[in-house]
Amino acid sequence: MRLDNLLAQEKVSRKAMKQALLKGDILVDGCPARSLAQNIDTGLQELLFQEQIIQGYEHTYLMLHKPAGVVTANKDKELPTVMDLLPPDIQSDKLYAVGRLDRDTTGLLLLTDNGPLGFQLLHPQYHVDKTYRVEVNGLLTPDHIQAFQKGIVFLDGTICKPARLEILSASPSLSQASITISEGKFHQVKKMFLSVGVKVTSLKRTHFGPWSLDENLQAGDYRPLNSEELASIRDFLRKSG
Repeated sequence: MRLDNLLAQEKVSRKAMKQALLKGDILVDGCPARSLAQNIDTGLQELLFQEQIIQGYEHTYLMLHKPAGVVTANKDKELPTVMDLLPPDIQSDKLYAVGRLDRDTTGLLLLTDNGPLGFQLLHPQYHVDKTYRVEVNGLLTPDHIQAFQKGIVFLDGTICKPARLEILSASPSLSQASITISEGKFHQVKKMFLSVGVKVTSLKRTHFGPWSLDENLQAGDYRPLNSEELASIRDFLRKSG
């Protein structure tokens, strides 16, 4: 939650917020707050306003293993959504997926009600890497690795940032690889491989920034982030506030 919104819930006036900010009287984990727009989670961070502890809103953070056939949306008139995979007592209009996965793409999704965090994780400024396990219907070669390193260019002229491609297995009819990108263009991974002459037949996200898909999570299952994963959330909040 934004710092100013959090303090407003505590009936702190805008003028008092600005004055306290200038004086260094707002501390987040012992450090002066940088901005009233700073993203704060008092469930993960200690917030002091003029030496008084502020107990605000504690956000929710979940890891979901998205199965195929489910759309990344809160509601859909025709198709099952990732929210439908959660029990009713956890479902909320404030909860949403950080980034989208195509209907046929599986793997790691983060769900949270921390809106500013989701915006920051997806913003190009922060270059959060995303890694996918991919299968294609043709041969991948070292030339493809170099092409991805240079930056794939789509047929419409769109230029992608350099990406890391690791070939895991290769044959004329089926190749497997791992690809890491730092942006999120529409259908980007599928279009990148089409641009080098092969079609993606299977796509699974395994990593999103510092978070890795829990191998014990079956498709369709979810769990709260563990302490180590929450520490990564806290570190990101500190860096990006």
